[in-house]
Amino acid sequence: MEQERRLSFFERYLTVWVLLCIVAGILLGRLAPNLAATLDAIAIYHVSIPIAICMFFMLYPIMVKIDFSQVVKVSKNPKPIVLSVVIDWLIKPVTKYLLAIFLLGFVFRGLITGTEILSSGQEIELWRSYTAGLLLLSVAPCTAMVLVWNYLADASMELTLVIVALMSLMILVLFAPVATLMLGGVGVTIPWETMLLSTGIYVALPLITGYFSRRWIIKTQGQAWFDQRFVPALTPISIIALLVTLILLFSFKGEVILENPLHILWISVVLTIQTVGIFVLAYFGFARWFKLPYEYAAPLGLIGTSNHFELAFATAAMLFGLSSGAALAAVVGVLVEVPTMLVLVEVCKRTKHLFVSSPVS
Repeated sequence: MEQERRLSFFERYLTVWVLLCIVAGILLGRLAPNLAATLDAIAIYHVSIPIAICMFFMLYPIMVKIDFSQVVKVSKNPKPIVLSVVIDWLIKPVTKYLLAIFLLGFVFRGLITGTEILSSGQEIELWRSYTAGLLLLSVAPCTAMVLVWNYLADASMELTLVIVALMSLMILVLFAPVATLMLGGVGVTIPWETMLLSTGIYVALPLITGYFSRRWIIKTQGQAWFDQRFVPALTPISIIALLVTLILLFSFKGEVILENPLHILWISVVLTIQTVGIFVLAYFGFARWFKLPYEYAAPLGLIGTSNHFELAFATAAMLFGLSSGAALAAVVGVLVEVPTMLVLVEVCKRTKHLFVSSPVS
């Protein structure tokens, strides 16, 4: 295992910067709504171009550090890959369905009153709309931000990349039928354009750029220059891009959050319980049961708890309407996920000693 890298000033206090950027984004949306609306409107098939630019600068520094010769070796160990598929496509959707029905449909039902008219003209109870949005999140595994979380946790980026690539392909095949099943037979219109474009911009572009630029730099400048000069210079860029992304994202959706504080609280309870529960099951349960090394255990836990926010939001907006409760639940997903994932990253780093130190062949 590589020696644990030193945290930069930005990384050491990342939780603080994230919370400040969330507040700054909400304030920006409130104080300059026209600016936020203008930036939010710069999108192709619900994929925000300003956020896409930030995501490139967030992920490229991570992608360029990946030793792609190790990716093939990692893929020969199917255990963490199979476990990740089971968690993301079976355990997570079922547990979120049961948890959402129990909490929103019974425990909080008296606090979530009213109905809404969907874009189709159908009237639906508000709690059911929130549940639909949560279910869409549960069947949309994350394929972008999870790279950042695993990087911060000093996990195997090679394994993370393999799982992300597999999840991207599985989304294309399984998202529609699984979402349809979870939504109780509602016909799901797949936003293929959103799915393909977001995967291409968020994953494929920085991946391809990172792969070829890494080869070219090492060939022309040498491995030592790449490791000692180029990589350290890139590290702050990824963190700064993450913070700018959060400011933009919450400036776009901040008004929605401020208008529904209590409903957001109830939705957040469901998301937090389910996120932490899946992490504990995957990281402390399956990973230790199958004796995975830390570098493989961390991706198993972190990938299973992350969601593809853009895909879930686009689908909710197309199915139920942009101002629907389902779309709001998808927005709350990213509000809860960012600070929660930062906490789980810290949990991973503080519990490394529970796992063997290096991948087993």
